[in-house]
Amino acid sequence: MFEKMQRAFWKALTPDLIMDEPTVAAPVAPGLAADVVAALGGVDNLTSQQPVALTRVRVELRDVGWMNRQALSVAGVRGVMVLDGGVVHLIVGLE
Repeated sequence: MFEKMQRAFWKALTPDLIMDEPTVAAPVAPGLAADVVAALGGVDNLTSQQPVALTRVRVELRDVGWMNRQALSVAGVRGVMVLDGGVVHLIVGLE
């Protein structure tokens, strides 16, 4: 009990330094539709993703060769811009 109180005290003083509890890793592709993830080569091919604007998503891929542009088009992605280093911008629109 004392340990929990001590932890709560230090958490109150330094909220960004003390983690509450070990958390379960978040899914790699939250917010992306399953068919888009599959067209990008699967969850294992994604290293990161982030929304860039209301209509774009920036993803980093381990291997760009696994990406299927036709499947992305069928999945509703309006445009694909491939940059260096496995970075891909997906223009998805407002949906």
